[in-house]
Amino acid sequence: QPMTPASNKLLKKRWDGAAYNMHRKKVSKARCVVDNTAPPGYGHLQNKPKKIQLEEERHAVIDRDNRHLLEKMSAIMRTRGRVDNWNDYEPKSLNKSKRTRELIRVTLENQKILARIQAKQPQYSAKKWEEDWTDTKKYMTSIRKYSEDWYQMMDQERSKGGRSKRTSKIGSTRVSTAQEAAAESDDESVKSKTPEAKIPNNVSPQSKSPELKA
Repeated sequence: QPMTPASNKLLKKRWDGAAYNMHRKKVSKARCVVDNTAPPGYGHLQNKPKKIQLEEERHAVIDRDNRHLLEKMSAIMRTRGRVDNWNDYEPKSLNKSKRTRELIRVTLENQKILARIQAKQPQYSAKKWEEDWTDTKKYMTSIRKYSEDWYQMMDQERSKGGRSKRTSKIGSTRVSTAQEAAAESDDESVKSKTPEAKIPNNVSPQSKSPELKA
């Protein structure tokens, strides 16, 4: 079916087919406007020959220096060498005598101070302190309520454990409860055996105490 009006449909179809084929050829031969391919690789950027050259030169310098040093050391070992390494030089100082005199002066002053300190009698008497402490301990013993080892005994009792303490407490509570029950039963039996006193009608309890008859 032709897209545009034509007098002859067969010719129009042929012309449209030729135009379409030409269009497809142009499309297949067209190039993209944006280049999306990978960039080309450069060998000098990957291998870096300049860096390799510098490394080789540095290693060559190091090898050369090591070889020279080895030759010098071997020559020294074979012979005694041309340099005397024995150093008999004595250090000298321009103010040695002054520093020596200053050191002697300071030493003498320190010795004098030490002698004065050792010769000085103490102002406090340690013997008197000991006697005072002995008297204080006697006073403390005379007014003490408990013995000296009371705290140690209490610590030992606490360290035994709380289980035995709780057990003894429960046992004592049971014993006291049984004693109270027995005492109450005795009181009730005594009250049941004792007769009640009779008070006359004309005598008030406050004016005259009743006489109990056994």
